[in-house]
Formats: sequence, C-alpha cells, structure tokens
Amino acid sequence: MKNFGKFLAAGLVLVAFSCKKSECHECHYDAAGVEVELGEKCDSELENLEANGITVGDSVYTVHCHAH
Repeated sequence: MKNFGKFLAAGLVLVAFSCKKSECHECHYDAAGVEVELGEKCDSELENLEANGITVGDSVYTVHCHAH
C-alpha cells in the first residue's frame, strides 16, 4: 500500500506539470490616437495577433497584449 501511495503521488505530480496552462491577456491596438479594445485573447490567437498585428480595412495595426 505504501508503494501505491508513492506511485499515485508521482502520477499526480506528473499530470500537474504536464498540463499546459492557457496564456490569456487583454489586447488592444491604437488607431488615430484611440485605443481599440479587442478583449481577452489566448494561446495561439494571442501569439498570432502580437506577431502579425490586425488588419482593419487597408491598414495593419500593431496589437498590444498584456496582463491586467
């Protein structure tokens, strides 16, 4: 029974560290001096917005995301 407890504890630790937590932040861009809120973005959507910006009409704006 003692070995089972150690095995169970090791399994729980492994599961806790192997689960990837979602990374979410509030995002916005600035257009003509006005901050335009995009809301909370997570994981790959967050990474893509920060890397590529957002296209509105013919303009591409830099997106800023940060934790509040």
